[in-house]
Amino acid sequence: MNPQSDTNDVPAEDELEPVMVTMGFVAADPDALLAVLSKYVILTRNEPGSRNIDLVASVTKPGSYLVIEKWSTAAAQREHFDSDTMTEMARACTGLLAAPPDIDLHEGVTMHDLA
Repeated sequence: MNPQSDTNDVPAEDELEPVMVTMGFVAADPDALLAVLSKYVILTRNEPGSRNIDLVASVTKPGSYLVIEKWSTAAAQREHFDSDTMTEMARACTGLLAAPPDIDLHEGVTMHDLA
């Protein structure tokens, strides 16, 4: 029998598995988008369960940005996607993107997993 989380009935294994999300953006207005994404990263770093949030710019594709998020649990990541911070960022991107963002969810693969 697996112990359950006190807050949302998520199995304990879920709480031990870090989650990584990438969000790729191609700017129609690079300066304005960079301001929106920078604010988002700063605010997201303070959210519960946030382990690491980075913003990087492509060297080979000007105006392309990638937000890389690492969350302590899948539950924390899901909660963040419903948060005011995420909603505000999405709304602020209106008119600033050349294409819809490319959002992907990743799980870690370690050498132990490959053995």
